[in-house]
Amino acid sequence: MPKVRIGLVGYGNAAQFHVPAFRQLGPERCELAAVCGRSRERAEAFAKAHGIPRAFATMADMLSAVELDAVDLVVPNHVHAEHAIEAASAGKHIICEKHLTGYFGEPGRPDDEPIGETVPKAKMLERVVEQCDAIGRAIEEAGVKFGYAENWVYAPSFVKLRRLAAAAGGTIIRIQAEESHSGSPSVYAKQWRTAGGGSLVLKGSHPLGAALQLKQWEGETKFGKPIRPSSVMCEVGNLTWIDAFKREKRHYLKTDWKDVEDWGAMLLKFDDGSVAEIVAGDTTLGGVHNYLEAYLSNARIRANINPNDACVAYAPSPEIFGDEYITEKIETKGGWTFPSPEEDWNLGYPQEMADFVASIAEGREPVSGFMLARDVALVLYSAYVSAEEGRRVDLASVLG
Repeated sequence: MPKVRIGLVGYGNAAQFHVPAFRQLGPERCELAAVCGRSRERAEAFAKAHGIPRAFATMADMLSAVELDAVDLVVPNHVHAEHAIEAASAGKHIICEKHLTGYFGEPGRPDDEPIGETVPKAKMLERVVEQCDAIGRAIEEAGVKFGYAENWVYAPSFVKLRRLAAAAGGTIIRIQAEESHSGSPSVYAKQWRTAGGGSLVLKGSHPLGAALQLKQWEGETKFGKPIRPSSVMCEVGNLTWIDAFKREKRHYLKTDWKDVEDWGAMLLKFDDGSVAEIVAGDTTLGGVHNYLEAYLSNARIRANINPNDACVAYAPSPEIFGDEYITEKIETKGGWTFPSPEEDWNLGYPQEMADFVASIAEGREPVSGFMLARDVALVLYSAYVSAEEGRRVDLASVLG
């Protein structure tokens, strides 16, 4: 397999997951050749810390100075579209973090504008369709591969679920999936202009992506074409705005959401008549709660991504385990906990990068590709339309 040379675009939180995943592939398969970001100084510091030979202030500078096969977009969601189009135009394969794109307001408007309360969701959906189509055209014209970094699709428990479903051979008639925790500490996640939505987008994109991919896989395996979503109904809420909650003296859940929801639920119907129930929230205590359960005509299979009981621990007081890492986003180390022995592997990060690198080297489509990325973005914003207008949204005209 030829070595794939990759340039990182961004050096933030997502890059901290991607770099170790690339390193696990070994230097003979993958080379991190450069990194770029808005701050040349921070890019250089990141490059030095991770053994990356070169750093730049812009992607254009990086592409003109370094011979690369692909770029890895680990930048904020609101610049995914422009960077993806720029990379495709330069003939580079693309790896892109979730979600593909979204609505982040109009250029030149105030940063604190309450977009979620003032802009009709139908207008948002129109803009997202335009952006997705523009990215799709750029990819098709350039003939490059697009890897959508939805780690749930590669998580070992989900992969095993899919293998068991293949062995069972039954029809997947219903899916339940959820991602919830006690709330993001990030300021950018709390307003529409920087996040592109609330819990439905930032949390719900994961279980939605896994559910959509599972039905895509089922259709391709059994009928030679993917099973696609046909309609969506949705409800969203701000549970931390409840008056009784506000009056509590101490809050264990994150608060201060600006114009985005902190809970949402989607009900999808697929074109084969099956259904999926997707829940997302920033209102759940006890750490990250990630699962997908598939109800087949002849089996029932559940993938517990977080938490899992490979290791279980008890401490009567939270300081007993000191600085030893337990798992992400738990409120306390006291009581019973579920320490993650190898969190990155359990979440599928090395596996997704291995698939993306192999797909570029072998000239094939990755398991998680552009169709999934586009479907996730368009279903999410169609769900917002459903919640705002109180109706079922037909997806056939949206997805095309």
